Amino acid sequence: MSVKELYANDASDLILRSRTHADGPDGVLPLTPETLRNSPSGNIFGMTIDAGMGWDPKTLANGDVMMISTYGGLKKDDGTTVAVGLHPGHFELDGLLKEAANTLKDMGYVPTAAFVTDPCDGRTQGTTGMFDSLPYRNDASMVMRRLIRSLPTRKAVIGVASCDKGLPAMMMALANMHDLPTILIPGGATLMPNDGEDLGTVQTISVRYANKELSFDRACRLGCIACASGGGGCQFLGTAGTSQVVAEGLGFCLPHAALSPSGEPIWYDMAKKSAVAAMDLYKAGITTKDIITDKAIENAMVIHAAFGGSTNLLLHLPAIAFMAGCHVPTVHDWARINKEVPRLVSVLPMGPINYPTVDVFMAGGVPEVMLHLRKMGLLHEDVMTVTGSTLGENLDWWEQSQRRVSCQKRLKELDNLNVDDVIFSPEQAKAKGIGSTITFPTGNIAPEGSVVKSTAIDPSVIDDDHVYRHTAPVKCYPSEKAAITALKNGGVEAGDIMVVMAGGPMGTGMEETYQLTSALKHLSFGKHVALITDARFSGVSTGACFGHVGPEALAGGPIGKLRDGDVVEIIVDTVNLKGSLNFIGTKDHKLTYEEGAKVLAERETNPAIHEDDDLPDDTRLWAALQDVSGGTWKGTVYDVDKIIETLKAGKEALAKKNK
Repeated sequence: MSVKELYANDASDLILRSRTHADGPDGVLPLTPETLRNSPSGNIFGMTIDAGMGWDPKTLANGDVMMISTYGGLKKDDGTTVAVGLHPGHFELDGLLKEAANTLKDMGYVPTAAFVTDPCDGRTQGTTGMFDSLPYRNDASMVMRRLIRSLPTRKAVIGVASCDKGLPAMMMALANMHDLPTILIPGGATLMPNDGEDLGTVQTISVRYANKELSFDRACRLGCIACASGGGGCQFLGTAGTSQVVAEGLGFCLPHAALSPSGEPIWYDMAKKSAVAAMDLYKAGITTKDIITDKAIENAMVIHAAFGGSTNLLLHLPAIAFMAGCHVPTVHDWARINKEVPRLVSVLPMGPINYPTVDVFMAGGVPEVMLHLRKMGLLHEDVMTVTGSTLGENLDWWEQSQRRVSCQKRLKELDNLNVDDVIFSPEQAKAKGIGSTITFPTGNIAPEGSVVKSTAIDPSVIDDDHVYRHTAPVKCYPSEKAAITALKNGGVEAGDIMVVMAGGPMGTGMEETYQLTSALKHLSFGKHVALITDARFSGVSTGACFGHVGPEALAGGPIGKLRDGDVVEIIVDTVNLKGSLNFIGTKDHKLTYEEGAKVLAERETNPAIHEDDDLPDDTRLWAALQDVSGGTWKGTVYDVDKIIETLKAGKEALAKKNK
């Protein structure tokens, strides 16, 4: 189409109806002579432009509140979709924002709304879009912090987010606002379809169809109905759901806020309550540094273990702690917590019965789980929360609350479930044989460590002594693409150990390999296959899948030196949470662990692996900066002091070299 054709319908009346001047808003700014003389011009100009955007000028001096969210998509006033978002998790957040904003307005404050939308890991699975997923988190958090600081007159900050990267980014940004009152409103969960699959299972329709385990028509129907409501995070306890419960564990959001059913009345109401709580914090002088403390971080780790949460929080919670100026949890801290804390929740994807996260919410959610943890003495009850009360005081309220009674009664009415069907006591969990969540295997393949959701390994492949053992020749793949191709084309069979290399930060931005783990879960032989990789997993991943292997292959890690046919031994004690990943030679030449380590050290990195050809420069920069800052086991953060120190040393070294 030519420019002439584009402008062919420019009737003269369009131009004749256009104006160059207008009267402007009615009223006057609420200034005093002292304000006019002494305030920064930006503060006064802020009132001017707020009036220009239609705000009643009489209230412009009452106080500004920053509302920042990951909202995405467009809807008409009647709710009809004009443009989809990248995912449902941010598509309905405008509803929460409007409820909070109207509440603030009724209280006399001036809410300011700003947006930093977020990507969908499900949408980018198996594509180059995944290379931007984890790196997005740091960049988004930085932009959020810049936007918050761009409202110098802010009295408080309200964050609204739901999903895998946007919610951790939001928590990092809010945690860094040490001297401001901040509160988080989690975006809740998508409703389950009445006759369909959850958003984790439905991502496997292609591989199930390819393996003749699902008909074409059924695949098409299942793919259409998996989102039974237009908003909220996925219905399973993946990274989005886990981030929400961790936020509540931190005391960052109101009690019983995580995992609420998106779009339902109780979901909207939480936004109103959160706005009131934010301004109560302001009046009481309670700021973020009073809430996000070392004890709060440990409470969040306890909640993570009790829920059996996503391993991606091993990246996100340390980053939140770093931004808050708190102790950054180490592998040893995670291991200690997971040995102490039983898993108490029956939820997708780990079961033992796969209830959706909304059922967990109706059963009582985080505070109900906390009542059990409290009896075990596993919580720091003296920590401050965004209610302005301590955690112990919040739990005292919850235990006797009408909200608790009503939600649990509604769960029985809707789904015929009792509370203890979904949330177990420690005694019930033990009787059901439910173990703790995560094990951190080491060995000559993973000298820095790795992670496996040991509670999610299929019980039928675990020996009677509760130890998972798998020894086999490995099949090595230089990329996730190569591995998924092998799965779809019959190149993987029961008994195999798959090793997927170059999936760490330097290779792919530490991509999420859910299409692999989900395929293994839903293929009939998948439970008999193990996966080892330096990439990360979706929060919904299950099975004998070992990720975060360090050092990564492209940093010279031993995982990158394995070859097809090398024999690897995997051992995971699912009770004592100990594990190992070791190269033990070949079929014809056995080696001890020490001998295997020596052989790997002397080998060259597998020549088939390299940085992905499509890796964006933005992600390459992120990989370098987070590596200098401590890498994956430090939360893939940007440690500015370390980065500056390294750049300075590098500049000095280059100057000497060039003399």
